[in-house]
Amino acid sequence: MDRCEIVHENFLRRVAARDLPEGRAPSGPMTRDEALAAYRAACLTRALDRQSRAMQRAGQGFYTIGSSGHEAMAAVALALRPDDMAFLHYRDAAFQIARAGQVPGQDPMWDILLSFASSSEDPISGGRHKVLGSRALMIPPQTSTIASHLPKAVGAAYSVGAARRHRPEHAILPEDAVILCSFGDASANHSTAQGAFNAAQWTAYQSIPLPLLFVCEDNGIGISTRTPAGWIEATFSARPGLRYIKADGLDLFDTYRAAREVVDWVRSRRKPAFLHLRTIRLFGHAGADVPTTYLPREVVEGEEAQDPLLHAVRLLDQAGVMDPDAALAIYTETCDRVAQVAEQAVTRPRLQTATDVMASLIPPRRTNRPSNGPTPQARAAAFGADLKAMEDPQILSRLVNWALTDLMLAHPEIVLMGEDVGKKGGVYGVTQKLQARFGADRVIDTLLDEQSILGLAIGMAQNGFVPMPEIQFLAYLHNAEDQIRGEAATLPFFSNGQFSNPMVLRIAGLGYQKGFGGHFHNDNSLAVLRDIPGVILAVPSDGAEAAMMLRECVRLAREEQRVVVFLEPIALYPMRDLHAEKDGGWLRPYPDPSRRIPFGEVGVTGEGTDLAIVTFGNGVYLSHQALPALAAAGIKARIVDLRWIAPLPKPGISAAVQGCAHVLVVDETRHSGGMAEAVMAHLAEVSPARIARITAEDSFIATGPAYAATMPSKDGIVAAALRLTGRTGPGPR
Repeated sequence: MDRCEIVHENFLRRVAARDLPEGRAPSGPMTRDEALAAYRAACLTRALDRQSRAMQRAGQGFYTIGSSGHEAMAAVALALRPDDMAFLHYRDAAFQIARAGQVPGQDPMWDILLSFASSSEDPISGGRHKVLGSRALMIPPQTSTIASHLPKAVGAAYSVGAARRHRPEHAILPEDAVILCSFGDASANHSTAQGAFNAAQWTAYQSIPLPLLFVCEDNGIGISTRTPAGWIEATFSARPGLRYIKADGLDLFDTYRAAREVVDWVRSRRKPAFLHLRTIRLFGHAGADVPTTYLPREVVEGEEAQDPLLHAVRLLDQAGVMDPDAALAIYTETCDRVAQVAEQAVTRPRLQTATDVMASLIPPRRTNRPSNGPTPQARAAAFGADLKAMEDPQILSRLVNWALTDLMLAHPEIVLMGEDVGKKGGVYGVTQKLQARFGADRVIDTLLDEQSILGLAIGMAQNGFVPMPEIQFLAYLHNAEDQIRGEAATLPFFSNGQFSNPMVLRIAGLGYQKGFGGHFHNDNSLAVLRDIPGVILAVPSDGAEAAMMLRECVRLAREEQRVVVFLEPIALYPMRDLHAEKDGGWLRPYPDPSRRIPFGEVGVTGEGTDLAIVTFGNGVYLSHQALPALAAAGIKARIVDLRWIAPLPKPGISAAVQGCAHVLVVDETRHSGGMAEAVMAHLAEVSPARIARITAEDSFIATGPAYAATMPSKDGIVAAALRLTGRTGPGPR
């Protein structure tokens, strides 16, 4: 018999024999009805845990991770309102069940069993994963097991105060909402969690509203590694800006008392707090995990003897809510009912095809109020003297700044955030004057933590804002890339499109910086962004293109709820000249605010049929530099600017190279895992042309005179084109 059945049999025997664990008498504000609701939620939690294991043994369930031992979260749910958003620990079925009891028309038993069965009728994920979550209950699904949902909880809490000042059209949280975020004691040690705690404290320390309740469910162990006794209290009980309160999770009454107290405090003070809840873990970590393989049997049995359900029966009896016989009847009836309903759940349809699985990768479109754009007076007030400067061609960084200004004028729900984006205006001045134009509420100088920046954006997006976070350098994204891969991109997928977190993530990146380099400030790898399903990656090559693409990126976020990454080539920010000093060949006029470059549209310069150069970013600039030498060699060329890197604009590429005898792919990313691999694979499938590539070396980038030594150059492009076409030099062969 496994531990689950041992605990079940012990409960039946001990309640029948009135052999209940000792503990203090019930006290606090919990009413009879609340106590009964919490107990019923706890019984259903336990019954579902048992059933999930039975379903898995029968081949009808596919993943189990239990909530038994954490039943006190039902009392926490009752202390909150059902419109308080909750980012839940994966052991919090009791919370979801208790909250469902607060919202008419909800059937948590059926919903969770459908999730166990991976049925396509599962109302939260559509059969894609066994997750807790519900749109009706304001519980976005979490698939993280290592606290990566904490940064976005901080962002969601920040959004509550921000929405009081500038309420977005699609805001979903009440003005007095509290955000709950729960996790285990082992996850509290993760660097992501620590960053979120620090961000919350840093914010609260400045008296910025942040109504956030962290709940640490301390069961004393992470998979098989014990948490040192007293560690959580020692490390969290005296943190500045974070109120600490603890409760006994074996006692529903004590848990409710503490939860009510701290929730009321967070709601009234608009400050973060930390509820430390003592729990136990029954049945091991997950699936077939057997705790006695890494814990002494007496330790496991000692925990089981403190079963929270046994304590609940004692407490309900002592409080006069019900006697043990009535409590046992509820438990057995619940187990029987779950077994009966499970027989129906396993017959419900499941996902079958790739199309079925992928249907929720892209969120549904969203209808926005029509915007006529800013008035001339509003533009004049925002731009000031820059309006006159718009008459002249400008560098890329300045045109991006103007595009951001126009976008923020047109869409008040846009919020920028990042390191140094406000007063300083960014490392390269791209966001200069924006904080003066729109205020610190909309151009937020954040703490130095990329995970917190992206978490802020994700959380604010879930409350109707359109965030535009900035990561200073592409290399810095690696500190926080899971916030995009594991959180932002997966939310529509695992919520069947019911939740989304649209954003436009601006990153300065790629290589070719002469005086400020090295691999920390020059990163020419896009691999981490290219393979995230559902994420759009855009790379402009000149200022006018950047402005028009950025407008399309915002449209994609606002209307199509997409996660978009807009990668700005650092070396092209200040670029003025193309062929000779002071020729102004790379300056561009500011395009009319109504003009956009549609998603997937590639750029084509020239009509030559001898050679098509397919490239992007700095490669476009270098290829234009190479054109005179190619013409002198008698090569009639065209340049194809990809612009949209992911998903690859295959129809546009196919059309752009049609009729060309040769195609040269110029790729400033690395030879292994670079863009050229994907482009050449597509061309090999659709084009009869001879194909070659020139790429960066598989190397990091150096500082100093060798800053560009490992990457494509104008001369390298010319040489590669001559080899590919069979030309040897100027003039016809």
